[in-house]
Amino acid sequence: MSPDDLTLGINTVWVVMAAVLVMFMQAGFAFLEAGMTRMKNAAHVAGKNVLTFALCSLVYWAVGFGIAFGDGNSVIGTSGYLPDSSALLTVGTAPFSFFSTIPGGAAYLFEVVFAGVSVAIVWGGMAERAKLWVYFAFGAVFTLIYSVVSHWVWHSSGWLFGLGMQDFAGSTVVHYQGALAALAGALLLGPRIGRFGPGGRVNVIAGHNVPYAVLGTIILWFGWFGFNPGSTLGIASGDRIGYFAYVATTTNLAAAAGGLGGILVSWAFVHRKPDLSMLLNGVLAALVAITAACGFVAPWAAILIGFVAGAVAVWGVGLVERMGIDDPIGAVAVHGMAGVWGTLATGLFAVPSLASNLATGRGGLFYTGDPHQLGVQALGLVAVGAFTFTASFAVLWAMDRLWGIRVEERTEVDGLDLAEHGTWGYPEFAEVAGVTAAARRNGVVAEPSPQAA
Repeated sequence: MSPDDLTLGINTVWVVMAAVLVMFMQAGFAFLEAGMTRMKNAAHVAGKNVLTFALCSLVYWAVGFGIAFGDGNSVIGTSGYLPDSSALLTVGTAPFSFFSTIPGGAAYLFEVVFAGVSVAIVWGGMAERAKLWVYFAFGAVFTLIYSVVSHWVWHSSGWLFGLGMQDFAGSTVVHYQGALAALAGALLLGPRIGRFGPGGRVNVIAGHNVPYAVLGTIILWFGWFGFNPGSTLGIASGDRIGYFAYVATTTNLAAAAGGLGGILVSWAFVHRKPDLSMLLNGVLAALVAITAACGFVAPWAAILIGFVAGAVAVWGVGLVERMGIDDPIGAVAVHGMAGVWGTLATGLFAVPSLASNLATGRGGLFYTGDPHQLGVQALGLVAVGAFTFTASFAVLWAMDRLWGIRVEERTEVDGLDLAEHGTWGYPEFAEVAGVTAAARRNGVVAEPSPQAA
């Protein structure tokens, strides 16, 4: 075995391991989202992560991978659809010439789990009131929307890549896009029953299991060590061997600072208590923000980016509520606003030598005094925002006008576990719910338990 063959083998092992870590993030989303929503919807909310990832995997293999990374033009990949064994076993050749360090099959596996994460984010803003069929229909469409932007930013022939946009692992491509689609869905669906009272009063609808949400956050933090370091796509980046370890370090520093930022800002300025949900949101927002910057910034900047992202999450969740938007999981603030901050922060704090090593863009404003990189980052956000939100809103609006995307009121009150799946996430809960339903049928006013409401 030649040294080149050995390097290829090590690269492939590393990327596949990183892909598995990112796939495990679906478990994190399942725990986080089920924990932050109500008991009557727990199975539905958790189970959709399996459903949508399965759907995304097939759509991405058939069309999305070719759109994102197939050889083509500056807007879209025009080859690599329905890739066969030849395309997935070769390295650095058409239709996936972009991947020169790993085979096409490893590239597909790594990129599809990223698409799956972006799709998972979408449903956070639509939780507890969207019909099940919408997951199938919009999940397939959004996978394609996501793939177009992936080509713009990450493929060497993409127009934003050509301008030097820095998005190391997807603050814009993965998180900002998912949040934009979540926002479109939340606007069209409207708030959950009882979420807002007269005069815009905000009524808290508490999640049913905070330990689940904590576990989900820890799993996501763990999985992010595949998300960001794996995006090196090999054991060497530029002239640096083992550069992925540096990326892992900046990722961890940011997450730690974000957790502290979230809970301290909440404690000092907003809730006057150390709100645990904001601790979790702070960690996740920081991970989102550092995703663009992790390969480009110094450790001190990673800490600053993470801490500010934690604050952005706290104030962002409140802002979304005051606007009358019901976002049960906080997708718009945690993935959207923090994604914007992370993308812009890269344009501020990118170290010139690291940008040169990665051959992407140039140093940030803080080091160079030149706003060019910050301007490229802002242009990318505007372009992606306009395309993804417009496309997502248009598709969901058409679906809503034709078939309706929100469940019936009675279904929402009874819970999606029973109405959509004929089962319960918590079987012991069925007896209580059955008594309530029977009382309604008999004309007796009966309130369900707080966990069911």
